[in-house]
Formats: sequence, C-alpha cells, structure tokens
Amino acid sequence: MSWRQRLPPALQRRDYGLLWTITLVTGVAMQMVAVAVGWQVYAIHRDPFDLGLIGLMEFIPLPLLALPAGQLSDRVSRRVVIAVSIVLDTIVVLLLLAVTIAGARELWPFLVLAAATGVSAAIGWPALRALPPVLVPMELLPSAMALRSIAFQAATVGGPALGGVLFAVEPKAVYATAAGLCCVAFAGAVALRLPPRETGEVEPLGWASVLAGIRFIRETPMLLGAISLDLFAVLFGGAVALLPVFARSILHTGPIGLGVLRSAPAVGAIAAGVWLTRRPLQRHAGHTLLVVVAGFGISMVVFGLSRSLPLSLAALAVSGFVDMISMNIRGTTVAVATPDAVRGRVLAVEMVFISASNELGAFESGVAAALFGAVTAVVAGGAITIGLAASWLKLFPSLAHIDRLEDVGAAEAV
Repeated sequence: MSWRQRLPPALQRRDYGLLWTITLVTGVAMQMVAVAVGWQVYAIHRDPFDLGLIGLMEFIPLPLLALPAGQLSDRVSRRVVIAVSIVLDTIVVLLLLAVTIAGARELWPFLVLAAATGVSAAIGWPALRALPPVLVPMELLPSAMALRSIAFQAATVGGPALGGVLFAVEPKAVYATAAGLCCVAFAGAVALRLPPRETGEVEPLGWASVLAGIRFIRETPMLLGAISLDLFAVLFGGAVALLPVFARSILHTGPIGLGVLRSAPAVGAIAAGVWLTRRPLQRHAGHTLLVVVAGFGISMVVFGLSRSLPLSLAALAVSGFVDMISMNIRGTTVAVATPDAVRGRVLAVEMVFISASNELGAFESGVAAALFGAVTAVVAGGAITIGLAASWLKLFPSLAHIDRLEDVGAAEAV
C-alpha cells in the first residue's frame, strides 16, 4: 500500500489535498505573524488597549467587503480569488518585516497592516471555505470538514510555537519564514483544478443578488442561531487577544511561553477533531452545540482565575476541544443546507459573524481589560457565555432540536 492510500479518503483526492495544504501552510504563516505582532505591539506602550486596536483594525474591512466578496466567490473562479488573497497576505508579511527592521517603535504601521490583513481575509475566506463541498462527494464531506478544521488547528498549534521560538532567536526570522510559506500556498492555489460549475440561468447583478446570503440565513433559523451563538460566545468569552498580558504580567513567562499559550486551544481542538473523525456525531447535535458552548465559557472562567501555567494551558486546551465540536456542527450544517450557487454569499455573511467574534472580540477584550483588568474581563466574559448558551435554548428552539446533521437539507431548512 502506497503512502497516498494510507491517507483519509478525502485527502487522497488531489485537489482537496491541495486545498488542505493551502489551509495548513497559510494558517502556520499567519499564526506565526500573530505571535510576533502581539509581542511587538504590547511592548510599545505595555497597554492591552493596543492589542484590542489590532483586532478592531483587522475586523473593520470585513463587514465592508463581505457581501461583495461573497458575490465575487459565486461568480469568479474561486481558485483565482484564493490566489489573490494569498498575494495580499505575502505583501503584508513583507511590510511587517520592513517595520521590524526599522525598529517597530510605532503603533500606527501595525494598525494599517492589520487592516490590510482584514482586506485579504474578506476576499479569500468565502472562496476558500466554499470549495470542500465541490471537491469531495457528499459521503466524504463530514470527514473533509473535520480534516479542514484539523489543518487549521494544527496550524494554530505549530504556528505560534514556531513563531515564539523564531521570535526569541530573531524577530525578523518570523516574517521571512512566513513569507516563504505564503509563496508555497500560492503555488498550491495556482495548481488547483476545480470542477466546472453547474450551468443555469445567470442571476442578474443587483442588491437582491448581493443580499442573497443574508436572506438565506434569515430564512434558516437553525443557521442564524448557530452562527449568532458563535458570535456572542467568542465575542465575550474569548481571551486570545489578552494572552500577551497573561504571559508577561500574570503567568510571568516569555515569548516562547506566549507561543505555547496560543497553541494550547489548538491542541485540544486537534484532539476533538481526531475524535470526531473516528466517532462522528450521530444524534442530538443541537443540544450538543449548546453544551459545548457552555463548556467553553466554563474553561474561560478557569483560565482567568488561574495563576498556574499548567492549569492555564489545560483550561485553554479544554476551550479548544469544545470549540472544535461547535465549529464542526456549525460548519457541517452550513455545508449541507446551502446550495453551491449561493454558498459564497452565505459564507461571506458567516465570515462577518465569525470575524466579529474574533477581531471585534479582541477589541472588546482590550477595552474590558483596560477598564476592569485582564482577569476580571476574562472571568466575566466566560460567565456571560454560559448564560448565552442557556438562553439560546429558548431563543432558537429549532437549533436546539437538531438531531442528525446529515438530515439537515436546504429544502427542510427554508
């Protein structure tokens, strides 16, 4: 048996394998950059509010560009869109290298380049996430979605750890290595071969077409509930933006420790991903989603109260484990329930929700930490997340009553 035949069936397909590699390589590159930027930005003024500003600048382009980007993904070759996004990432990384060489003493270059990163994400996200359902048959889709999440989380483990080590040796090495990885990803994007899209009546350009993704989600309560729950849970419960504060001022560790802290949630997520590929979720998907979101909030409370590095790492790993289950439920639901003709626009709207929870959540974390302290901000956010999970049971009963994910279809959803 060849090495290729030993791979999971989805990865044995050439183009899905390329897509998986692109996801992994770009993820490693940008996670390395995130560690370096976080450490450099916090070192300028020692103010957690600056870390929040980075998150805000990454988020601002997303709601502005999401709907046009979704339309672009549904009308233009997704391979080309992904390649353009990777080129933009490469330019940002090279400019960060130039800022580092110049001394990295000012905040404004990091803010400008954070906004450029948001532009790149807005362009590339819908196209990248729309491809798995067209590259693998439906029976392999749950496995492909889990493998995609594993690639992302593996990058979240390896990228920060590698970035922390390289930064401790030479900060410029982080950006040079990330630029090289972006070039590898670009080559993979160029090599992608996508199946032709189904021919049919071309939808005329106009606001009705641009807003089709919003309309589909609004008419599908289970999708609206799942996506909005993720938005508010991570918006209030996330602590990643404050990890430089905890690493330096509370847990008293250095850049390598910061890299390990950033990697811990992904370690838990990878464990959950492997578990899901071996034991896919069979029943009670809706209730499981609410339980794991509450578990995410509990883990954040423990992390915020911890003064021990091992306990903090364990809490972050648990948060990643339950968050992976949440992402798998949401991602599979979106893939199964959304027709390919509108998938880019639906995923563009989802991108705004997810990015709001991450980037805007980073801003919220920075503001809350500046006003109340980092520990209070994280503990209170975790408590709010627990409350949200309980309230969603009443607000979105159709979400709570989802049983088997494979039975969720577009016709049933709307």
